[in-house]
Amino acid sequence: MDSGGSTDMTLAFELKALKALADPNDVFNNARQWTEYVGVVSEKPTYVVTNFTRKHRVRQDFFSGPRGVEESLENIAQQFDTDRHVFVGVDEEDEALAEATGWEFLHVEDAADAAGWILATDKPDEEEAPEKSSRDDWP
Repeated sequence: MDSGGSTDMTLAFELKALKALADPNDVFNNARQWTEYVGVVSEKPTYVVTNFTRKHRVRQDFFSGPRGVEESLENIAQQFDTDRHVFVGVDEEDEALAEATGWEFLHVEDAADAAGWILATDKPDEEEAPEKSSRDDWP
């Protein structure tokens, strides 16, 4: 990703955007090379974000906690005083939240393309995984 030569950036991923990437840990490690701070925000309960980041060994500088995404983005921008604040999301709702809070918005597919990250394709959603694990090899 081209950050204009500056690494003075805070990068926030919506949890859905992070789940759309094949290797979230690799993405965070890569992003640390050209950002100051990187973390996750979500409307989901804290334990959902924590479980996902632990499972994928993602070390985040911040997360939304019990707050919603909009309040989290506002608080993060105040706490992490960088030249740029970029929010990676998945849809128009995420884009509207970025605009409402003064963050730059980047769709996860565009971010992945620019940074060389691999998108997760045909990967079952973790919440759906138990249903898909039924055996179909029985007579």
